[in-house]
Amino acid sequence: MSQNQPKKILVAGGGGFIGGHLAGSLLAQGHEVVVADVKQLDKWYQVHEGAQNHVVNLEEKEACYTVMEGCDEVYNLACNMGGMGFIEFNRALCMISVLINTHLLMAARDQGVKGFFYASSACVYPDYRQDDADVMALKESDAYPAQPEDGYGWEKLFSERMCQNFREDFGSNVRVFRFHNVYGPFGTWTGGREKAPAALCRKVIEAVDTGNHDIEIWGDGEQTRSFMYIDDCLSGMARLMESSYTDPLNLGRAELVSINGLLDIIEGIAGITLKRNYDLSKPQGVRGRNSDNALIQSTLGWEPEVNLATGLEKTYRWIEEQYERRKRGEIVVD
Repeated sequence: MSQNQPKKILVAGGGGFIGGHLAGSLLAQGHEVVVADVKQLDKWYQVHEGAQNHVVNLEEKEACYTVMEGCDEVYNLACNMGGMGFIEFNRALCMISVLINTHLLMAARDQGVKGFFYASSACVYPDYRQDDADVMALKESDAYPAQPEDGYGWEKLFSERMCQNFREDFGSNVRVFRFHNVYGPFGTWTGGREKAPAALCRKVIEAVDTGNHDIEIWGDGEQTRSFMYIDDCLSGMARLMESSYTDPLNLGRAELVSINGLLDIIEGIAGITLKRNYDLSKPQGVRGRNSDNALIQSTLGWEPEVNLATGLEKTYRWIEEQYERRKRGEIVVD
């Protein structure tokens, strides 16, 4: 099938942050899009009227077979996940997501789906390679010997192996990206599942609004990460699906920043300086994590391009809008 020919595409987890953006992008390209998510429609970040929207539990085998009927491609973005405040205390719930990928792979095999994408995570990388804030960027081969994030990381690594086994045993046409901290508008920004960029944006917005210029930071603020804007995530997925590369591949921006540095940028956007209170008892995750992009550059001839300051400005303004809407009594998805 030509890449330019319209396809019928399932976006599993399409009520979530990345899935909502992906569904909109695929619709704009002229594809027939099926969106499936366990959340009720009023909890989806984006509901696209042009899509076939289904509220189903994709942990169930029958649901996967039903929503995939007639599809040419599948993007599996569905899982139980959130920031460190969620995944450290919901390990079993994160592990249950293996059912989603298992049943989607089975349905894709049995229904002759031509392309399958699985969203893995940088949480597959071993803790022993991430114990220094000045971390060496992680190469794809660094995933083994395995010691991933307990719960969520093990689920992702196991599902990667299942994708590989389905490719080897059944000829499934599978692609895998290891996402490194995707952020942007139309995502979780409060409630406990939000990641650091959204959480810090919200805290700064609250400080501006209330006049309380104290801010709580989880850990000492010197832990490091890289963060990738949603537009780069979409571009990367499109490029990978058009390629012939089949092994897991990093998708992240190689722009290492500390949590303190992240807050510096957000304070600059808001035009405010806050008093930082560090809570060492809160979940912090690994000490440092960054993406080595040598392999994606050599295989796809590209790497994520949007710098952190640009992406954070757009994210901050969107969260600020949601915050103001909620203050006015409007119902917003958070």
